[in-house]
Order: sequence, then structure tokens, then C-alpha cells
Amino acid sequence: MSDDIKFVLDAETVEQLKSYSELLKKDTNTILKEALQQYFETTEKNLLEKSLNEENAMTNLDFDEFWSDVDI
Repeated sequence: MSDDIKFVLDAETVEQLKSYSELLKKDTNTILKEALQQYFETTEKNLLEKSLNEENAMTNLDFDEFWSDVDI
């Protein structure tokens, strides 16, 4: 199994990558790695929030709403 992934960047993205590389004095690979790390962190946070919201959807009644229709 190969660990290589082939992807294509459009010309505008390549130019921006080169410009930021020069401006920040960072290697393009470092910029891409940092950008992907930020993307993964943001995506993980969003997925966790979505999961919590779905979990809380089953328990969104307050105390009075929950007990209002219960006969004891």
C-alpha cells in the first residue's frame, strides 16, 4: 500500500502558496501541513458539536415540560 496521495492545485492556489511561502519565509510543505492541521481541527470540532447537538436533541425538554404529561 502506497502512502502517496496525488492531488492537483489550480494555478491561483499555487501562486498564493508561493507568495505566502516567500512572505512568511516558510517552506510550501510546511504551509500545506499547517493548513491541513487547522482544517482537521476545525472539522473535528464541528463534528463533535454536531454529535452533541444530535445527542441533546433527544433531551431538550426542561423539567416542567418533561413532567407535565406524566401521571403518578
